[in-house]
Amino acid sequence: MSKRERIYMKVVKGALVPADPCAESKLRSRGYKIGQIVSAEIVIPRNPKFNRLVHQLGQLVVQNIEAFEGLDAHTAIKRLQIEGKIFCDEIGISVPGYGMVIQFIPKSLSFESCDEAEFHQAARDISRLIAGRYWPDLTPEAIENMANCMVEE
Repeated sequence: MSKRERIYMKVVKGALVPADPCAESKLRSRGYKIGQIVSAEIVIPRNPKFNRLVHQLGQLVVQNIEAFEGLDAHTAIKRLQIEGKIFCDEIGISVPGYGMVIQFIPKSLSFESCDEAEFHQAARDISRLIAGRYWPDLTPEAIENMANCMVEE
């Protein structure tokens, strides 16, 4: 299945309108006509700063937690997602002589793959996991604040 290009819209009273001249041009070029019915998936695009936040959470654990030494930030986040079953798909795998095993596959946290709400929930859950399992003296909020400071550097 090919990925569809997103056209950004702005909410106005009772309607969605093109967010900017570029979006308006894209709509025109596709031949949409006034009064025509179309379907759309509505998501709130993410703030790029928060995209960096999860990357910095990964950097934070790589730089400060021995269990993550040698990993890159992306791999650290994927490992945390699996450990905490955070924003993962579950697949049942039949293992001969053992039975059914559940495999957790981390979903992408990329800018285009999840919306703002899903992303923030995943970031909060990852911070909770880090606090609970690796840094019990810190709160999830303190861990997020440390990562936020790294974003602004």
